[in-house]
Amino acid sequence: MDQSILSSRAVLGMYFARLELPNAAGWIDGVSNLFNSDQASEDYPFLGQVPRMREWIGGRNAKGLRDNNLTIKNKHYEATLEIALTDLRRDKTPQIQARIGEFAGEGDAHWSTLVSDLIIAAPSAVCYDGEYYFDSDHPNIFDSNTTSNDITVDISGLPAAVHGVVTAPSVEEMQQSIIKGIAQILSFKDDRGRPMNSNAKSFLVTVPLGLWITAVAAVSAVTAGSAMQNNANPNVLAALKGIQIDIQMVPELTWTDSFAVWRTDSPIKGIIRQNETDPQVKMKDENSEYAFDNDAIQIGIDAWRGADYGLWQRACYVTMT
Repeated sequence: MDQSILSSRAVLGMYFARLELPNAAGWIDGVSNLFNSDQASEDYPFLGQVPRMREWIGGRNAKGLRDNNLTIKNKHYEATLEIALTDLRRDKTPQIQARIGEFAGEGDAHWSTLVSDLIIAAPSAVCYDGEYYFDSDHPNIFDSNTTSNDITVDISGLPAAVHGVVTAPSVEEMQQSIIKGIAQILSFKDDRGRPMNSNAKSFLVTVPLGLWITAVAAVSAVTAGSAMQNNANPNVLAALKGIQIDIQMVPELTWTDSFAVWRTDSPIKGIIRQNETDPQVKMKDENSEYAFDNDAIQIGIDAWRGADYGLWQRACYVTMT
């Protein structure tokens, strides 16, 4: 039997063996929903709030889904790895296995890229209500006012023993800025004028590399006492008793004086991921015309998927000034 065929099969075996290993979805699942798709695009009419419980008076008072429609199109994504036949022939198994292992994880890593790209663009990208995702004037449905999930914090005015600058704030300043972002999320109301995040207990802060170390130190020191020093509202004080705050450094972020806070324990989240097909593997093996012409084999993966902004009320962009 031709040994090269065994090598080609071995490459596929390495790929599928890597897929059997557990993948830590991590922070992506915290800030986004994943919905399956079976067509070119999907509509999401559910972005209005569902009705709350009320006293039964005169029968049921049914509320439909509001007309805040979002359509997400599935796009075709691919990745292709080429391996020289000489490498297979020379049995460079450790190197090939390492490359295949990393390649097999690309399907999951790609979700991180899509979500990170949305976060980067959020201050200037339009969401379902026609405003930028992070904006200071999202229209309220229940009245004629607006709501902001894009706030500024003057760190020079914060009560802190040590003061820094906006690109290098002190731990106390970072801590209180994060709390202000959480407080803003807790203040958001649904389309009937009622608090929509009052039961929030879990948050994630996405930061650029330059603010990462300070943010980690700040979160480790968050206490109800610091919230009280920050003159936070009662919702913040209550939430901090059982609150979970995590930090995620996003290397792609180029922000220098800002970060984003996300609620991670809500059924509908701030970003929507849409999956039409899982990554499908294809191969041009050593018996293919490509191998004859190029003395190499190719293994490729293809997937149809998409991502877009969900509820802006699940996130807040904080800029330190």
